[in-house]
Amino acid sequence: MAGKEVAVLLLLAVLGCGSGEKVLVWPADNSHWLNMEHILQELVARGHEVTVLLPSCFLIVNPTQPSPFQFEVIEVPITKKEMSDFMDKMFYFFFNEDRKIPIWKSTYKIAQMVLQMKNITKIICDGVVKNEALMERLRASAFNVLLADPLFPSGELVAEKLGIPFVYTFRFSMGNTVERICGTLPAPPSYVPTTLTSLTDRMTFWQRLKNILGYALHDFVFHYVLWTSWDQYYSEVLGRPTTLCETMGKAEIWLIRTYWDFEFPRPFLPNFEFVGGLHCQPAKPLPKEMEEFVQSSGEHGVIIFTLGSMVHSLSDEKSNVIAKALSQLPQKVLWRYKGKKPETLGSNTRIFDWIPQNDLLGHPLTKAFITHGGTNGLYEAIYHGIPMVGIPMFADQHDNLVHMVAKGAAVQVDFNTMKTQDLVDALNTVIYNSTYKENALKLSKIQHDQPVKPLDRAVFWIEFVMRHKGAKHLRPAAHHLTWYQYHSLDVLAFLFTCTATIVFILFKCCLCCCRRCGRIAKRKKE
Repeated sequence: MAGKEVAVLLLLAVLGCGSGEKVLVWPADNSHWLNMEHILQELVARGHEVTVLLPSCFLIVNPTQPSPFQFEVIEVPITKKEMSDFMDKMFYFFFNEDRKIPIWKSTYKIAQMVLQMKNITKIICDGVVKNEALMERLRASAFNVLLADPLFPSGELVAEKLGIPFVYTFRFSMGNTVERICGTLPAPPSYVPTTLTSLTDRMTFWQRLKNILGYALHDFVFHYVLWTSWDQYYSEVLGRPTTLCETMGKAEIWLIRTYWDFEFPRPFLPNFEFVGGLHCQPAKPLPKEMEEFVQSSGEHGVIIFTLGSMVHSLSDEKSNVIAKALSQLPQKVLWRYKGKKPETLGSNTRIFDWIPQNDLLGHPLTKAFITHGGTNGLYEAIYHGIPMVGIPMFADQHDNLVHMVAKGAAVQVDFNTMKTQDLVDALNTVIYNSTYKENALKLSKIQHDQPVKPLDRAVFWIEFVMRHKGAKHLRPAAHHLTWYQYHSLDVLAFLFTCTATIVFILFKCCLCCCRRCGRIAKRKKE
């Protein structure tokens, strides 16, 4: 018995359990929360206390339901309905808006939505940093680390106010701007594509030009449109001159929700860690009724279809185009959809409010996955080796699917111009062209062939930061350089000046010699 107790104690020591450290969480809503939740559950399982700063307008979590986490609800003057209406308005613009509207009008609408989201974020942040009673409670709790999703700012500001280290977990920022500028992550534009360009790491001259211009545009928007007001806000809250980027750059560890089965090879820093697929797990048995429907597909198998947790419905026209395409297939289709039942829905297609996506993708009869391109769903498909048909809509989805197409595991369809036959052809391609399945299985093997599971790696680094009160030894010296020092522009300017001076002196010397020789020749002539 004593031997078993020793073994258990050693196991707890290895896993970090029993340390009773305290973790504060600044989450993001919807699918971002679903990914972070797996990390938090594992932290709780290892004996840590997890407290989530939860805005009262947060949509996906109900703090009154039983949970392994403690919730510190931030009361804000925004109701869940107002937040839901804003999200619906945003999605309507991307999914149903007339695509023929002038670009200036489309840009103006996007700018309005970004401004509104920034105002909502500031209201939520005010509810924490300007609530003295709440801040005192948080200080008294003596948290060891703050885990934040930097989809929107403020988590790092709370950590700075509390004087605790913080760790980021995210996919990427628009234009990789936060990672490049705030995290000093190298990103050579010659082969590292910026986001929203749908480029790969193999670019032509014109694509490299597009990529450089994309980086410049993103940097301009972030610096002069998005960050300026945040810089002032952060300085006011902290009581000293600072910037949003400087504060974000203090992140101890950046947990990136991808891996080399997904990423194109590129340089990374020692405080950036890949944890893509941390939420994936072996498939569990399906509910009885769903299993019977899947088995009824016979040798043709099934197709799984979902557009993610945020897309609940589509226009009648678009849903009927999709349903008609699905009805022409020999496979059975499980479609997660909450909208109006399409008139063209075939007998082979069944609609569900919710599906166990991971378990269905891991089922031996699953032949293909129709996805919007969210990272969570893509990684479940990679984990189980399922080829994909991508219908990207917004944010990182286009870029995610460009990666999958480049790696030969997916076919992409344009949501705005998609016709019935386009979807039918795409599905037939990934199902009956064996190379797509083979490539998906190759990615799956890479995902599984890791020395440490992604979830264990994510939790290890969070615990590492708690044990060592940070990870300053992993931070590059680039954080202490100005932009011109980082790019060695001062050194280049010095070398150019020296070279120009030497050339100028040599030129003057030669000119002087030529004149002297000319005078001597003139005297001899005379």
